[in-house]
Amino acid sequence: MSLGLLAGLALLPIACVFALIVVFRWPATRAMPLAYLVTCLLALAVWKVPFVHVAAASIDGLVTAASILYIVLGAILLLNLQEEGGAIHSIRSSMFRISPDRRVQAIIIAFFFGSFIEGSAGFGTPAAVTAPIMVAIGFPPLAAVMVALIIQSTPVSFGAIGTPILIGVNTGLSGQTEVLNYLAANNLDFAFYLKSIGSKVALIHGITGTLIPIVLVVMMTRFFGSKKSWSEGLSIFSFAIFAGFCFTIPYTLTGVFLGPEFPSLVGSLLGLAIVIPLAKAGFLIPKDTWDFPKQETWPQEWKSQRTKKDENPGQTLKTEDGQRLSIFRAWLPYLLVAVLLLLTRLWHPLKNALASVVMKWTNVFQTSISTSFQPLYLPGFLFLVVVILTVFIQRIPRKQAKNAVTRSLRILLGPTIALGFAVPMVKVFINSGVPGGLDKMPIVLASGAAALVGKAWSTFAPVIGAMGAFIAGSNTLSNMMFSLFQFATGLKTGAVPGVIVALQAVGGAAGNMICVHNVVAASAVVGLLGKEGSLIRKTLIPMTYYLLVAAIIGIVMLQIFRI
Repeated sequence: MSLGLLAGLALLPIACVFALIVVFRWPATRAMPLAYLVTCLLALAVWKVPFVHVAAASIDGLVTAASILYIVLGAILLLNLQEEGGAIHSIRSSMFRISPDRRVQAIIIAFFFGSFIEGSAGFGTPAAVTAPIMVAIGFPPLAAVMVALIIQSTPVSFGAIGTPILIGVNTGLSGQTEVLNYLAANNLDFAFYLKSIGSKVALIHGITGTLIPIVLVVMMTRFFGSKKSWSEGLSIFSFAIFAGFCFTIPYTLTGVFLGPEFPSLVGSLLGLAIVIPLAKAGFLIPKDTWDFPKQETWPQEWKSQRTKKDENPGQTLKTEDGQRLSIFRAWLPYLLVAVLLLLTRLWHPLKNALASVVMKWTNVFQTSISTSFQPLYLPGFLFLVVVILTVFIQRIPRKQAKNAVTRSLRILLGPTIALGFAVPMVKVFINSGVPGGLDKMPIVLASGAAALVGKAWSTFAPVIGAMGAFIAGSNTLSNMMFSLFQFATGLKTGAVPGVIVALQAVGGAAGNMICVHNVVAASAVVGLLGKEGSLIRKTLIPMTYYLLVAAIIGIVMLQIFRI
Protein backbone atom coordinates (compact mmCIF):
# COMPACT_ATOMS: atom_id res chain seq x y z
CA MET A 1 0.00 0.00 0.00
CA SER A 2 1.38 3.42 -0.98
CA LEU A 3 2.42 6.01 1.60
CA GLY A 4 -0.20 8.43 0.29
CA LEU A 5 -3.04 5.95 0.74
CA LEU A 6 -1.82 4.91 4.19
CA ALA A 7 -1.52 8.55 5.24
CA GLY A 8 -5.06 9.18 4.01
CA LEU A 9 -6.34 6.26 6.09
CA ALA A 10 -4.35 7.47 9.12
CA LEU A 11 -6.08 10.83 8.73
CA LEU A 12 -9.54 9.28 9.05
CA PRO A 13 -9.79 9.31 12.88
CA ILE A 14 -8.85 13.01 13.00
CA ALA A 15 -11.13 13.84 10.07
CA CYS A 16 -13.95 11.93 11.76
CA VAL A 17 -13.61 13.91 14.99
CA PHE A 18 -13.33 17.21 13.14
CA ALA A 19 -16.27 16.50 10.81
CA LEU A 20 -18.66 15.25 13.48
CA ILE A 21 -17.89 17.87 16.14
CA VAL A 22 -16.95 20.96 14.11
CA VAL A 23 -18.84 20.55 10.83
CA PHE A 24 -21.94 18.56 11.81
CA ARG A 25 -21.95 19.96 15.36
CA TRP A 26 -22.46 16.68 17.13
CA PRO A 27 -21.82 16.78 20.87
CA ALA A 28 -18.66 14.97 21.97
CA THR A 29 -20.82 12.43 23.82
CA ARG A 30 -22.08 11.19 20.42
CA ALA A 31 -19.06 11.91 18.21
CA MET A 32 -16.31 10.31 20.27
CA PRO A 33 -17.81 6.77 20.46
CA LEU A 34 -18.04 6.71 16.65
CA ALA A 35 -14.49 8.10 16.27
CA TYR A 36 -13.24 5.41 18.68
CA LEU A 37 -14.95 2.71 16.61
CA VAL A 38 -13.39 4.03 13.34
CA THR A 39 -9.93 4.09 14.93
CA CYS A 40 -10.25 0.54 16.27
CA LEU A 41 -11.43 -0.78 12.90
CA LEU A 42 -8.47 0.87 11.14
CA ALA A 43 -6.03 -0.51 13.71
CA LEU A 44 -7.43 -4.04 13.41
CA ALA A 45 -8.12 -4.23 9.67
CA VAL A 46 -5.40 -2.07 8.07
CA TRP A 47 -2.60 -1.82 10.63
CA LYS A 48 -3.12 -5.48 11.64
CA VAL A 49 -2.84 -4.63 15.32
CA PRO A 50 -3.82 -7.67 17.45
CA PHE A 51 -7.14 -7.31 19.25
CA VAL A 52 -5.44 -7.74 22.62
CA HIS A 53 -3.15 -4.78 21.82
CA VAL A 54 -6.17 -2.60 20.96
CA ALA A 55 -7.83 -3.68 24.20
CA ALA A 56 -4.70 -2.84 26.21
CA ALA A 57 -4.45 0.61 24.59
CA SER A 58 -8.14 1.18 25.38
CA ILE A 59 -7.58 0.27 29.03
CA ASP A 60 -4.68 2.73 29.16
CA GLY A 61 -7.01 5.34 27.68
CA LEU A 62 -9.67 4.71 30.30
CA VAL A 63 -7.10 5.15 33.08
CA THR A 64 -5.92 8.42 31.53
CA ALA A 65 -9.54 9.56 31.15
CA ALA A 66 -10.05 8.81 34.84
CA SER A 67 -7.05 11.03 35.64
CA ILE A 68 -8.60 13.91 33.68
CA LEU A 69 -12.03 13.38 35.27
CA TYR A 70 -10.36 13.33 38.69
CA ILE A 71 -9.11 16.87 38.06
CA VAL A 72 -12.46 17.99 36.62
CA LEU A 73 -14.39 16.61 39.60
CA GLY A 74 -12.18 18.52 42.05
CA ALA A 75 -12.58 21.76 40.08
CA ILE A 76 -16.37 21.36 39.82
CA LEU A 77 -16.67 20.60 43.54
CA LEU A 78 -14.66 23.68 44.44
CA LEU A 79 -16.77 25.90 42.19
CA ASN A 80 -20.04 24.54 43.59
CA LEU A 81 -18.83 25.00 47.17
CA GLN A 82 -17.81 28.56 46.37
CA GLU A 83 -21.33 29.16 45.09
CA GLU A 84 -22.97 27.53 48.10
CA GLY A 85 -20.83 29.51 50.55
CA GLY A 86 -21.34 32.88 48.84
CA ALA A 87 -17.67 33.31 47.90
CA ILE A 88 -18.55 33.85 44.25
CA HIS A 89 -20.14 37.21 45.03
CA SER A 90 -17.04 38.39 46.91
CA ILE A 91 -14.79 37.27 44.06
CA ARG A 92 -16.92 39.27 41.64
CA SER A 93 -16.71 42.31 43.89
CA SER A 94 -12.90 42.05 44.07
CA MET A 95 -12.52 41.92 40.29
CA PHE A 96 -14.79 44.93 39.83
CA ARG A 97 -12.57 46.84 42.26
CA ILE A 98 -9.57 46.21 39.99
CA SER A 99 -11.52 47.06 36.84
CA PRO A 100 -15.14 46.66 35.74
CA ASP A 101 -13.90 46.24 32.15
CA ARG A 102 -14.37 42.61 31.08
CA ARG A 103 -11.38 42.83 28.72
CA VAL A 104 -9.08 43.66 31.63
CA GLN A 105 -10.63 40.92 33.78
CA ALA A 106 -10.06 38.33 31.04
CA ILE A 107 -6.39 39.31 30.69
CA ILE A 108 -5.74 39.17 34.44
CA ILE A 109 -7.64 35.96 35.20
CA ALA A 110 -7.12 33.91 32.06
CA PHE A 111 -3.79 35.09 30.69
CA PHE A 112 -1.81 35.76 33.87
CA PHE A 113 -3.42 33.56 36.51
CA GLY A 114 -4.03 30.81 33.95
CA SER A 115 -0.39 30.94 32.85
CA PHE A 116 0.69 30.62 36.47
CA ILE A 117 -1.48 27.51 36.94
CA GLU A 118 -0.14 26.09 33.66
CA GLY A 119 3.44 26.76 34.71
CA SER A 120 2.98 24.90 37.98
CA ALA A 121 0.58 22.10 37.05
CA GLY A 122 -0.30 21.62 33.38
CA PHE A 123 -2.74 18.71 32.84
CA GLY A 124 -5.40 21.12 31.52
CA THR A 125 -5.73 22.55 35.03
CA PRO A 126 -5.65 26.26 33.97
CA ALA A 127 -8.99 26.05 32.19
CA ALA A 128 -10.48 24.08 35.10
CA VAL A 129 -9.47 26.91 37.45
CA THR A 130 -9.95 30.06 35.38
CA ALA A 131 -13.14 29.27 33.43
CA PRO A 132 -15.32 28.92 36.56
CA ILE A 133 -13.84 32.10 38.07
CA MET A 134 -14.80 34.02 34.93
CA VAL A 135 -18.28 32.50 34.94
CA ALA A 136 -18.55 33.48 38.60
CA ILE A 137 -17.87 37.15 37.85
CA GLY A 138 -20.46 37.28 35.06
CA PHE A 139 -18.87 35.94 31.86
CA PRO A 140 -21.11 33.82 29.61
CA PRO A 141 -19.95 30.20 30.10
CA LEU A 142 -19.12 29.81 26.40
CA ALA A 143 -16.99 32.97 26.47
CA ALA A 144 -15.22 31.90 29.66
CA VAL A 145 -14.23 28.53 28.22
CA MET A 146 -13.13 30.07 24.90
CA VAL A 147 -10.89 32.59 26.67
CA ALA A 148 -9.50 29.88 28.97
CA LEU A 149 -8.65 27.74 25.94
CA ILE A 150 -6.95 30.55 24.00
CA ILE A 151 -4.32 31.02 26.73
CA GLN A 152 -3.56 27.27 26.52
CA SER A 153 -0.76 28.18 24.12
CA THR A 154 2.14 30.41 25.16
CA PRO A 155 2.70 29.00 28.67
CA VAL A 156 2.12 25.36 27.67
CA SER A 157 5.59 24.45 26.34
CA PHE A 158 6.98 25.30 29.78
CA GLY A 159 3.99 24.03 31.73
CA ALA A 160 4.21 21.67 34.71
CA ILE A 161 7.75 22.91 35.45
CA GLY A 162 9.00 22.40 31.89
CA THR A 163 7.58 18.89 31.35
CA PRO A 164 6.89 19.22 27.57
CA ILE A 165 10.61 19.97 27.01
CA LEU A 166 12.30 18.07 29.85
CA ILE A 167 10.21 14.92 29.35
CA GLY A 168 8.50 15.32 25.96
CA VAL A 169 11.38 16.44 23.72
CA ASN A 170 13.94 14.68 25.92
CA THR A 171 12.17 11.31 25.63
CA GLY A 172 11.69 11.75 21.90
CA LEU A 173 15.36 12.52 21.15
CA SER A 174 17.59 11.01 23.84
CA GLY A 175 19.59 7.94 22.88
CA GLN A 176 18.47 8.00 19.23
CA THR A 177 21.15 7.16 16.66
CA GLU A 178 20.39 10.11 14.36
CA VAL A 179 20.64 12.54 17.27
CA LEU A 180 23.81 11.00 18.71
CA ASN A 181 25.55 11.15 15.32
CA TYR A 182 24.51 14.77 14.84
CA LEU A 183 25.73 15.78 18.30
CA ALA A 184 29.04 13.99 17.76
CA ALA A 185 29.55 15.68 14.37
CA ASN A 186 28.92 19.10 15.94
CA ASN A 187 30.78 18.37 19.20
CA LEU A 188 27.66 18.99 21.29
CA ASP A 189 26.47 17.70 24.65
CA PHE A 190 22.84 16.47 24.75
CA ALA A 191 21.94 18.45 27.88
CA PHE A 192 23.22 21.64 26.25
CA TYR A 193 21.39 20.79 23.02
CA LEU A 194 18.09 20.23 24.85
CA LYS A 195 18.49 23.59 26.60
CA SER A 196 19.22 25.27 23.25
CA ILE A 197 15.97 23.85 21.84
CA GLY A 198 14.16 25.23 24.89
CA SER A 199 15.73 28.64 24.23
CA LYS A 200 14.41 28.63 20.66
CA VAL A 201 10.96 27.62 21.92
CA ALA A 202 11.05 30.56 24.37
CA LEU A 203 12.00 33.00 21.59
CA ILE A 204 9.21 31.83 19.26
CA HIS A 205 6.60 31.88 22.02
CA GLY A 206 7.92 35.18 23.35
CA ILE A 207 7.23 36.91 20.04
CA THR A 208 4.00 35.11 19.16
CA GLY A 209 2.57 35.13 22.68
CA THR A 210 2.90 38.89 23.15
CA LEU A 211 -0.22 39.30 21.01
CA ILE A 212 -2.29 36.65 22.82
CA PRO A 213 -3.91 39.16 25.24
CA ILE A 214 -5.15 41.31 22.34
CA VAL A 215 -6.19 38.20 20.40
CA LEU A 216 -8.32 36.93 23.28
CA VAL A 217 -10.06 40.27 23.90
CA VAL A 218 -10.72 40.78 20.19
CA MET A 219 -12.22 37.28 19.98
CA MET A 220 -14.33 38.06 23.05
CA THR A 221 -15.73 41.36 21.77
CA ARG A 222 -16.36 39.94 18.29
CA PHE A 223 -18.26 36.83 19.36
CA PHE A 224 -19.75 37.91 22.69
CA GLY A 225 -20.27 41.66 22.45
CA SER A 226 -23.59 43.33 21.74
CA LYS A 227 -22.03 44.99 18.66
CA LYS A 228 -20.09 41.87 17.51
CA SER A 229 -17.16 44.20 16.98
CA TRP A 230 -13.45 43.54 16.44
CA SER A 231 -12.74 47.24 17.05
CA GLU A 232 -14.04 47.15 20.64
CA GLY A 233 -11.29 44.66 21.39
CA LEU A 234 -8.68 46.66 19.47
CA SER A 235 -9.55 49.78 21.48
CA ILE A 236 -7.70 48.28 24.47
CA PHE A 237 -4.68 47.49 22.28
CA SER A 238 -2.19 49.54 24.32
CA PHE A 239 -3.05 47.88 27.63
CA ALA A 240 -3.19 44.40 26.08
CA ILE A 241 0.20 44.75 24.38
CA PHE A 242 1.70 46.16 27.58
CA ALA A 243 0.30 43.15 29.47
CA GLY A 244 1.71 40.83 26.81
CA PHE A 245 5.20 42.29 27.20
CA CYS A 246 4.93 42.11 31.01
CA PHE A 247 4.59 38.35 30.59
CA THR A 248 6.74 37.53 27.57
CA ILE A 249 9.87 39.56 28.39
CA PRO A 250 10.63 37.81 31.71
CA TYR A 251 9.28 34.57 30.21
CA THR A 252 11.68 34.68 27.25
CA LEU A 253 14.71 35.77 29.29
CA THR A 254 14.07 32.95 31.77
CA GLY A 255 13.73 30.40 28.96
CA VAL A 256 16.90 31.53 27.21
CA PHE A 257 19.18 31.94 30.23
CA LEU A 258 17.79 29.72 33.00
CA GLY A 259 16.17 26.79 31.19
CA PRO A 260 12.69 25.37 30.61
CA GLU A 261 11.47 24.87 34.19
CA PHE A 262 10.34 28.37 35.13
CA PRO A 263 9.49 30.66 32.16
CA SER A 264 5.70 30.42 32.60
CA LEU A 265 5.90 30.81 36.36
CA VAL A 266 8.26 33.80 36.29
CA GLY A 267 6.41 35.53 33.45
CA SER A 268 2.99 35.16 35.07
CA LEU A 269 4.02 36.16 38.61
CA LEU A 270 5.98 39.24 37.50
CA GLY A 271 3.20 40.12 35.09
CA LEU A 272 0.53 39.93 37.80
CA ALA A 273 2.65 42.04 40.15
CA ILE A 274 2.99 44.77 37.51
CA VAL A 275 -0.39 44.68 35.77
CA ILE A 276 -2.87 44.47 38.69
CA PRO A 277 -1.90 47.76 40.42
CA LEU A 278 -1.60 49.55 37.08
CA ALA A 279 -4.99 48.24 35.94
CA LYS A 280 -6.50 49.44 39.21
CA ALA A 281 -5.04 52.88 38.49
CA GLY A 282 -6.54 52.84 34.97
CA PHE A 283 -3.17 52.76 33.18
CA LEU A 284 -3.66 52.57 29.38
CA ILE A 285 -7.29 51.46 29.85
CA PRO A 286 -9.88 53.27 27.67
CA LYS A 287 -12.51 55.35 29.41
CA ASP A 288 -15.32 53.33 27.83
CA THR A 289 -15.90 50.25 29.99
CA TRP A 290 -16.72 47.19 27.89
CA ASP A 291 -19.20 44.60 29.16
CA PHE A 292 -21.24 41.70 27.84
CA PRO A 293 -24.88 42.26 26.88
CA LYS A 294 -27.46 41.89 29.65
CA GLN A 295 -27.82 38.26 30.68
CA GLU A 296 -31.47 38.02 29.65
CA THR A 297 -30.43 38.73 26.04
CA TRP A 298 -27.77 35.99 25.87
CA PRO A 299 -28.36 33.37 23.17
CA GLN A 300 -28.94 29.87 24.52
CA GLU A 301 -25.61 28.76 23.03
CA TRP A 302 -23.73 31.04 25.43
CA LYS A 303 -25.34 29.53 28.51
CA SER A 304 -24.78 26.36 30.49
CA GLN A 305 -27.45 24.36 32.27
CA ARG A 306 -26.27 26.14 35.42
CA THR A 307 -26.57 29.74 34.22
CA LYS A 308 -28.77 31.74 36.55
CA LYS A 309 -29.54 35.40 36.90
CA ASP A 310 -27.50 37.47 39.37
CA GLU A 311 -28.97 40.89 40.02
CA ASN A 312 -25.97 42.57 41.63
CA PRO A 313 -22.55 41.41 40.39
CA GLY A 314 -20.68 43.78 42.71
CA GLN A 315 -22.18 42.64 46.00
CA THR A 316 -20.71 40.38 48.67
CA LEU A 317 -22.82 37.72 50.33
CA LYS A 318 -23.35 37.07 54.02
CA THR A 319 -22.45 33.73 55.57
CA GLU A 320 -24.65 31.71 57.91
CA ASP A 321 -23.44 33.66 60.94
CA GLY A 322 -24.48 36.94 59.34
CA GLN A 323 -20.93 38.10 58.54
CA ARG A 324 -19.97 39.24 55.09
CA LEU A 325 -17.54 36.83 53.44
CA SER A 326 -14.29 38.76 53.04
CA ILE A 327 -12.55 38.94 49.70
CA PHE A 328 -9.54 37.18 51.23
CA ARG A 329 -11.64 34.24 52.45
CA ALA A 330 -13.40 34.08 49.08
CA TRP A 331 -10.14 33.92 47.10
CA LEU A 332 -8.31 31.75 49.64
CA PRO A 333 -9.36 28.38 48.15
CA TYR A 334 -7.95 29.33 44.74
CA LEU A 335 -4.81 30.74 46.35
CA LEU A 336 -4.43 27.45 48.24
CA VAL A 337 -4.74 25.52 44.96
CA ALA A 338 -1.97 27.66 43.45
CA VAL A 339 0.31 27.32 46.50
CA LEU A 340 -0.22 23.56 46.81
CA LEU A 341 0.45 23.05 43.10
CA LEU A 342 3.67 25.02 43.43
CA LEU A 343 4.78 23.16 46.57
CA THR A 344 4.08 19.72 45.18
CA ARG A 345 6.02 20.49 41.99
CA LEU A 346 9.02 22.34 43.45
CA TRP A 347 9.54 20.90 46.94
CA HIS A 348 11.12 17.59 46.01
CA PRO A 349 10.57 15.69 49.31
CA LEU A 350 6.83 16.36 49.09
CA LYS A 351 6.79 15.79 45.34
CA ASN A 352 8.55 12.44 45.65
CA ALA A 353 6.30 11.34 48.52
CA LEU A 354 3.10 12.07 46.57
CA ALA A 355 4.45 10.68 43.28
CA SER A 356 5.56 7.45 44.96
CA VAL A 357 1.95 6.38 45.47
CA VAL A 358 1.23 4.75 42.12
CA MET A 359 -1.46 2.34 40.96
CA LYS A 360 0.27 0.58 38.07
CA TRP A 361 -0.63 -2.14 35.57
CA THR A 362 2.51 -3.19 33.71
CA ASN A 363 2.27 -5.03 30.38
CA VAL A 364 -1.51 -4.92 30.14
CA PHE A 365 -2.79 -8.25 28.76
CA GLN A 366 0.87 -9.29 28.21
CA THR A 367 1.44 -6.46 25.70
CA SER A 368 4.12 -3.76 25.73
CA ILE A 369 1.54 -1.24 26.99
CA SER A 370 1.55 -0.20 30.64
CA THR A 371 -0.67 2.23 32.50
CA SER A 372 -0.62 3.98 35.85
CA PHE A 373 -2.61 6.32 38.08
CA GLN A 374 -1.07 8.66 40.66
CA PRO A 375 -3.96 9.46 43.04
CA LEU A 376 -1.97 11.83 45.28
CA TYR A 377 0.25 13.61 42.73
CA LEU A 378 -2.46 14.52 40.24
CA PRO A 379 -3.97 18.02 40.69
CA GLY A 380 -7.33 16.36 41.38
CA PHE A 381 -6.11 15.33 44.84
CA LEU A 382 -5.06 18.90 45.63
CA PHE A 383 -8.47 20.16 44.56
CA LEU A 384 -10.13 17.68 46.92
CA VAL A 385 -7.87 18.76 49.80
CA VAL A 386 -8.82 22.39 49.16
CA VAL A 387 -12.50 21.42 48.89
CA ILE A 388 -12.38 19.97 52.42
CA LEU A 389 -10.52 23.02 53.73
CA THR A 390 -13.06 25.33 52.04
CA VAL A 391 -15.92 23.80 54.01
CA PHE A 392 -14.20 24.97 57.20
CA ILE A 393 -12.72 28.24 55.89
CA GLN A 394 -16.09 29.48 54.65
CA ARG A 395 -18.16 27.67 57.33
CA ILE A 396 -20.38 25.96 54.78
CA PRO A 397 -23.26 24.01 56.41
CA ARG A 398 -23.44 20.25 55.84
CA LYS A 399 -26.63 20.50 53.76
CA GLN A 400 -25.06 23.00 51.34
CA ALA A 401 -21.88 20.92 51.08
CA LYS A 402 -23.99 17.88 50.26
CA ASN A 403 -25.85 19.86 47.57
CA ALA A 404 -22.49 20.82 46.02
CA VAL A 405 -21.36 17.17 45.90
CA THR A 406 -24.66 15.97 44.39
CA ARG A 407 -24.63 18.70 41.73
CA SER A 408 -21.00 18.01 40.85
CA LEU A 409 -21.51 14.28 40.35
CA ARG A 410 -24.53 14.95 38.14
CA ILE A 411 -22.53 17.37 35.97
CA LEU A 412 -19.73 14.81 35.57
CA LEU A 413 -21.89 12.29 33.67
CA GLY A 414 -21.57 13.97 30.24
CA PRO A 415 -17.78 14.42 30.24
CA THR A 416 -17.35 10.85 31.55
CA ILE A 417 -18.99 9.52 28.38
CA ALA A 418 -17.10 11.90 26.09
CA LEU A 419 -13.66 11.37 27.64
CA GLY A 420 -14.33 7.66 28.18
CA PHE A 421 -14.24 7.24 24.40
CA ALA A 422 -12.02 10.17 23.36
CA VAL A 423 -8.94 9.14 25.34
CA PRO A 424 -9.07 5.42 24.43
CA MET A 425 -9.37 6.51 20.78
CA VAL A 426 -6.18 8.52 21.18
CA LYS A 427 -4.36 5.64 22.85
CA VAL A 428 -5.35 3.19 20.11
CA PHE A 429 -4.24 5.74 17.50
CA ILE A 430 -0.79 6.34 18.98
CA ASN A 431 -0.22 2.66 19.87
CA SER A 432 -1.14 1.37 16.41
CA GLY A 433 2.38 0.28 15.47
CA VAL A 434 3.46 -3.27 16.26
CA PRO A 435 6.83 -5.01 15.67
CA GLY A 436 7.21 -6.13 12.07
CA GLY A 437 4.18 -4.13 10.94
CA LEU A 438 3.37 -0.63 9.75
CA ASP A 439 4.56 2.49 11.56
CA LYS A 440 2.13 4.04 14.03
CA MET A 441 -0.70 6.05 12.49
CA PRO A 442 0.70 9.44 13.65
CA ILE A 443 4.12 8.65 12.12
CA VAL A 444 2.56 7.48 8.83
CA LEU A 445 0.49 10.65 8.72
CA ALA A 446 3.49 12.86 9.41
CA SER A 447 5.63 10.99 6.85
CA GLY A 448 2.95 11.54 4.22
CA ALA A 449 2.89 15.24 5.03
CA ALA A 450 6.71 15.46 4.82
CA ALA A 451 6.73 13.73 1.43
CA LEU A 452 4.08 16.14 0.18
CA VAL A 453 5.67 19.35 1.49
CA GLY A 454 9.39 18.57 1.03
CA LYS A 455 11.73 21.57 1.33
CA ALA A 456 8.99 23.78 2.75
CA TRP A 457 8.82 21.57 5.83
CA SER A 458 9.64 24.34 8.31
CA THR A 459 6.31 26.01 7.52
CA PHE A 460 4.47 22.75 8.19
CA ALA A 461 6.39 21.55 11.27
CA PRO A 462 4.21 23.49 13.77
CA VAL A 463 1.09 21.95 12.19
CA ILE A 464 2.37 18.46 12.99
CA GLY A 465 2.95 19.56 16.58
CA ALA A 466 -0.60 20.94 16.78
CA MET A 467 -2.01 17.78 15.21
CA GLY A 468 -0.19 15.71 17.83
CA ALA A 469 -1.68 17.79 20.66
CA PHE A 470 -5.15 17.64 19.08
CA ILE A 471 -4.88 13.85 18.94
CA ALA A 472 -3.10 13.14 22.22
CA GLY A 473 -4.43 16.01 24.32
CA SER A 474 -0.96 16.98 25.45
CA ASN A 475 2.03 19.01 24.27
CA THR A 476 4.25 16.54 26.12
CA LEU A 477 2.82 13.52 24.27
CA SER A 478 2.96 15.37 20.95
CA ASN A 479 6.67 16.06 21.55
CA MET A 480 7.28 12.44 22.53
CA MET A 481 5.59 11.21 19.34
CA PHE A 482 7.07 13.63 16.84
CA SER A 483 10.37 15.12 18.10
CA LEU A 484 12.53 12.43 16.49
CA PHE A 485 10.46 12.52 13.31
CA GLN A 486 10.83 16.33 13.15
CA PHE A 487 14.56 16.08 13.85
CA ALA A 488 15.09 13.50 11.10
CA THR A 489 12.92 15.42 8.62
CA GLY A 490 14.93 18.57 9.35
CA LEU A 491 18.15 16.69 8.51
CA LYS A 492 16.69 15.22 5.29
CA THR A 493 15.42 18.57 4.03
CA GLY A 494 18.61 20.46 4.91
CA ALA A 495 16.98 22.50 7.68
CA VAL A 496 18.45 23.12 11.14
CA PRO A 497 17.03 20.25 13.24
CA GLY A 498 16.97 22.24 16.50
CA VAL A 499 14.76 24.90 14.93
CA ILE A 500 12.40 22.28 13.48
CA VAL A 501 12.05 20.53 16.86
CA ALA A 502 11.41 23.92 18.50
CA LEU A 503 8.62 24.56 15.97
CA GLN A 504 7.21 21.14 16.87
CA ALA A 505 7.08 22.12 20.56
CA VAL A 506 5.46 25.47 19.81
CA GLY A 507 2.88 23.88 17.49
CA GLY A 508 2.14 21.29 20.16
CA ALA A 509 1.36 24.11 22.60
CA ALA A 510 -0.92 25.87 20.10
CA GLY A 511 -2.81 22.62 19.46
CA ASN A 512 -4.00 22.64 23.06
CA MET A 513 -6.48 25.36 22.08
CA ILE A 514 -8.53 22.91 20.01
CA CYS A 515 -7.74 19.64 21.80
CA VAL A 516 -10.97 17.72 22.43
CA HIS A 517 -9.79 16.64 25.90
CA ASN A 518 -9.25 20.23 27.00
CA VAL A 519 -12.48 21.46 25.42
CA VAL A 520 -14.58 18.76 27.10
CA ALA A 521 -12.85 19.12 30.47
CA ALA A 522 -13.06 22.93 30.57
CA SER A 523 -16.69 22.86 29.44
CA ALA A 524 -17.59 20.29 32.08
CA VAL A 525 -16.37 22.47 34.94
CA VAL A 526 -18.87 25.21 34.08
CA GLY A 527 -21.65 22.80 33.13
CA LEU A 528 -21.33 23.50 29.41
CA LEU A 529 -21.59 20.33 27.31
CA GLY A 530 -22.58 19.74 23.72
CA LYS A 531 -20.95 23.01 22.57
CA GLU A 532 -17.55 21.52 21.70
CA GLY A 533 -17.92 22.21 17.98
CA SER A 534 -18.73 25.88 18.55
CA LEU A 535 -15.70 26.26 20.81
CA ILE A 536 -13.31 24.53 18.41
CA ARG A 537 -14.56 26.62 15.47
CA LYS A 538 -13.74 29.75 17.45
CA THR A 539 -10.38 28.63 18.86
CA LEU A 540 -9.25 27.52 15.40
CA ILE A 541 -8.81 31.24 14.63
CA PRO A 542 -6.18 32.02 17.31
CA MET A 543 -4.54 28.62 16.74
CA THR A 544 -4.14 29.45 13.04
CA TYR A 545 -2.61 32.80 13.99
CA TYR A 546 -0.19 31.03 16.31
CA LEU A 547 0.92 28.47 13.71
CA LEU A 548 1.36 31.06 10.95
CA VAL A 549 3.44 33.47 13.06
CA ALA A 550 5.53 30.60 14.47
CA ALA A 551 6.23 29.35 10.94
CA ILE A 552 7.35 32.82 9.82
CA ILE A 553 9.64 33.16 12.85
CA GLY A 554 10.96 29.66 12.11
CA ILE A 555 11.94 30.68 8.57
CA VAL A 556 13.92 33.61 10.00
CA MET A 557 15.54 31.44 12.66
CA LEU A 558 16.70 28.94 10.05
CA GLN A 559 18.83 31.72 8.58
CA ILE A 560 20.31 32.64 11.98
CA PHE A 561 20.91 29.40 13.91
CA ARG A 562 23.27 26.61 12.88
CA ILE A 563 22.36 23.96 15.50
